[in-house]
Amino acid sequence: MTTSTDQAWNLAKARYAEFNVDVESALTLLDTLPVSMHCWQGDDVAGFENTGGALTGGIQATGNYPGKARNAVELRSDLEQAMALIPGPKRLNLHAIYLESDTAVERNEIEPKHFANWVEWARQKGLGLDFNPSCFSHPLSADGFTLSHANPEIRKFWIEHCQASRRISAYFGRELGTASVMNIWVPDGMKDLTVDRFAFRERLMTALDEVISEKIDEKYHLDAVESKLFGIGAESFTVGSNEFYLGYATTRKTALCLDAGHFHPTEVISDKISTAMLFVQHLLLHVSRPVRWDSDHVILLDDETQAIAHEIIRNRLFDRVHIGLDFFDASINRIAAWVIGTRNMKKALLRALLEPTDMLRKLEADGDYTARLAMLEEQKSLPWQAVWETYCQRHNVPAGSEWLQTVRQYEQSVLSKR
Repeated sequence: MTTSTDQAWNLAKARYAEFNVDVESALTLLDTLPVSMHCWQGDDVAGFENTGGALTGGIQATGNYPGKARNAVELRSDLEQAMALIPGPKRLNLHAIYLESDTAVERNEIEPKHFANWVEWARQKGLGLDFNPSCFSHPLSADGFTLSHANPEIRKFWIEHCQASRRISAYFGRELGTASVMNIWVPDGMKDLTVDRFAFRERLMTALDEVISEKIDEKYHLDAVESKLFGIGAESFTVGSNEFYLGYATTRKTALCLDAGHFHPTEVISDKISTAMLFVQHLLLHVSRPVRWDSDHVILLDDETQAIAHEIIRNRLFDRVHIGLDFFDASINRIAAWVIGTRNMKKALLRALLEPTDMLRKLEADGDYTARLAMLEEQKSLPWQAVWETYCQRHNVPAGSEWLQTVRQYEQSVLSKR
């Protein structure tokens, strides 16, 4: 018996075929593009060190929605619930503060064994893992500096932490058979006018060189470095600027991380992708949504999210761009935040895959900018929703907003009891 979804699917295939777009090929390719979900949405970037320390480093998770994860077991349960409502391949991005240990472990002494449960869980779920050193919310980062710190002992501590994190990242890659992307972001900066910017940046460069001095096979591990424009407490000077890290990634052959919230409000990372890809082999994206500043709101299916997806798909950067998410909203159900944001990223990728790019490229090459604009607008109305519904159906997840009822039930049966 033919259902309304089947009818819509057949009509969509026929409509896209008029533009020489193969819908089945688009879905096949979508199934090769994992999105790395970020663990810190589930507990407001608190982690499991159990030190009781405040969140620092210019990071804020606003709101106090009930039911946040209090330990790794709860966090993995919440992630499983969210992932069950998101179609297609996924990864998980961990920060170092999400270790599991019965005793306190200093950050420069973390080891693979502290993440063994995460690896076993990821293996069971068929997930790849990514990693991040946590250079914030620690007594030795309290004055706003880590890898660029003027005190060599403090600098050494953070170098050792990042080196330990690389070994854990490589462990992920070896155990799970897929390279772990490890992203280095530090909050280093100053609130007011800074005289010797050169010295801070020279120390950061030297420290990073020491961090990555041990060669690790890219089959298991990739280094990435992430810039920022400013942060709370670092309004006037950020050591790791965009220019610094673009130069560093280019000369040291690391990946470059572009975070959608780390630039001036009038800048967008979608426009930076084509430039960066000319000079670096790998790009890591942290897809977020800034509202007036780096506020890390849940991403929407908005123009910039779509533009990011278009840049990846139009330029066929499938093996060179690694898509990660980075938002944390404590004012709404945290599982719903994961589901909304990750599904939106996947919808944007699907829409990009369904674009008649070859036709648009030809119009552009022929100088027919009138037709190019007309077709760019017309293709927005093509029935991509029917394709999305079929994709969800094939992955046994809800196609529409009915997923919210599942989250509500989980909230009532699990989250409300925490």
